[in-house]
Amino acid sequence: MDPIVAEAHAHLRDHLQGLILFDGEVRPIRIVVAPDGRLVASMMVAMLTAGDVVLHLPDEDEDALQLMVTIEPIDEHGPDGGLADRWRIHHGEPPDVRWGAMTIDAARFRGYFLDAEAFALTNPLAADEVALCSEANADIAGLRRIAVAEARRRGRPPADWGLEAPRLVGVDPEGFDLRGSYGMLRVPTAPPMTDAAEARRRLADLREQASGGD
Repeated sequence: MDPIVAEAHAHLRDHLQGLILFDGEVRPIRIVVAPDGRLVASMMVAMLTAGDVVLHLPDEDEDALQLMVTIEPIDEHGPDGGLADRWRIHHGEPPDVRWGAMTIDAARFRGYFLDAEAFALTNPLAADEVALCSEANADIAGLRRIAVAEARRRGRPPADWGLEAPRLVGVDPEGFDLRGSYGMLRVPTAPPMTDAAEARRRLADLREQASGGD
């Protein structure tokens, strides 16, 4: 994978909240990445009916990721209703009662223009994600060590995320999503994981490496 594309992917996975610009309006937004690569969010009606829509993750700074997207409404009681549940697992109660799935049409990142093909974010670990999260969440102390070690690697206090009892809520080839009391903490992995067995090994390795993290 092209290094800039890989960096853009990592940036997106690490910033699940930002700003949405639509019809001259700017609003905060929180997203999750669906197994098929679409971005899912709780949305106002005006967002769902807007023409040109742009996401800035995490803000409008020059180093932010800018995504041009097309929105499709989601019925949380329909076939895609599980995506709304996925959002709740990551972020809690939604600010709005309607839902949308965003397809990435193009992006700008650090001076580069990236087309839609660069954002094929499908998750080959999706079928095993629930089992992986359930297994990991049986060891909250181990997850806390991983989360604290990642926070310290970033040079930030664990209290920024509220990591007393983090939960694993997402797994994809490039890393793990941990939910703390105050927000999402991304734990990246490299090289990418290829299957569930490797994900389990990586989690075990992270726990062992962070054994002195408390």
